[in-house]
Amino acid sequence: MAQRYTLEDLLNIMKKLRSENGCPWDRQQTHESLLTPLLEEAYEVMNAIKGKDMDNLCEELGDLLLQVIFHSQIAFEQGQFTFDDVVNGLCQKLVRRHPHIFGEAVVHSAQEVKYNWEQIKREERGSQTYGEMMQEVPQVLPALLRAYKVQQKAAHVGFDWDHAQEVMAKIEEEWEELKKAHEDNNKEGIMEELGDLLFSIVNLSRFLKINPEITLTNAIEKFINRFVYVENTVLALGKSLEAMTLKEMDLLWDEAKEQEF
Repeated sequence: MAQRYTLEDLLNIMKKLRSENGCPWDRQQTHESLLTPLLEEAYEVMNAIKGKDMDNLCEELGDLLLQVIFHSQIAFEQGQFTFDDVVNGLCQKLVRRHPHIFGEAVVHSAQEVKYNWEQIKREERGSQTYGEMMQEVPQVLPALLRAYKVQQKAAHVGFDWDHAQEVMAKIEEEWEELKKAHEDNNKEGIMEELGDLLFSIVNLSRFLKINPEITLTNAIEKFINRFVYVENTVLALGKSLEAMTLKEMDLLWDEAKEQEF
């Protein structure tokens, strides 16, 4: 029977890998060099969840945990903090930001929980303004997700639409402005109006409680699957995509859509 390891074992393994007689690659890593692996592991966790692959999810969560352990060990070596500090800080935050569970506060909905979380977060950071909180949304986030989070913070103070129809009207307004900029061949205007249009579409997705990042990811996968169907069909006919007309490919595209239902 295979040996069962614990979290303590994992911490000790990482210490050994980073030790003087440890692994040369592990010893060379820094917080900065691990940025890309950290992001990749997070996306692989998301991919496992999306694919409903629980075995893979278990493995990928382990890989993501490794990144936490790795960064904690590097920080420990530099005399900054330990993994225990990470755990302690997280536990304190969870208790502090759930006063309806660990305190006397009363809430009646998940929405109230989210609102209280943001209010407590503001108090922890010295009663920040909402503008300051927006500025702290990481610039390294994908733009769709960052727009979503910024808009959420604006909504906390009522800077939001009342009805989905109003958001759709705003999208139509931005679309008309984009068309006008294009007609005028205004390059700077096109870039600005396209950005405003995308921002408004994110606003609609947030209003409809749909994550735009996930929605766009699904659309990309759908596009790829349909394109693969078109290409495989063309190749099976002994032809190439380059030799096909757009009309012919559109017909195959419609076939691909029908295969999805």
